[in-house]
Amino acid sequence: MKFKLNWDALGIITSVACAIHCALLPLIVTSLPVFGINIVDNKLFEWGMIALAFVVGSYALFHGYFVHHRSFTPIIVFSIGFVFLILKQLFHQLDYWFLVPAVILIVSAHYYNYRYCHRSKCSSPHHQH
Repeated sequence: MKFKLNWDALGIITSVACAIHCALLPLIVTSLPVFGINIVDNKLFEWGMIALAFVVGSYALFHGYFVHHRSFTPIIVFSIGFVFLILKQLFHQLDYWFLVPAVILIVSAHYYNYRYCHRSKCSSPHHQH
């Protein structure tokens, strides 16, 4: 049985997990600091999530571009989304104003990449990489 990882699906999951962390976690886990756990305002955790999203997203999009479809659209949309994600980290008072477009753009980039790959038949189980 051959396992094939869908990097765009992983990128979407990573982006949504980041959005959930940023939007809902502060409301749900305000009691964790009582137990010495702080992932709500933990800069290392937040930058780690951003790095993970960047690595997964970059691999998925550049692989799709170079191997399958040659469209810059997903890369451009991802890059703009990532700029919003970095701005969210730098300007905390505007967190949600940057987070919402960041997530929408990053998820959209993975969706476009997936669709372009699908059109080029890269999602076919008979396609060899």
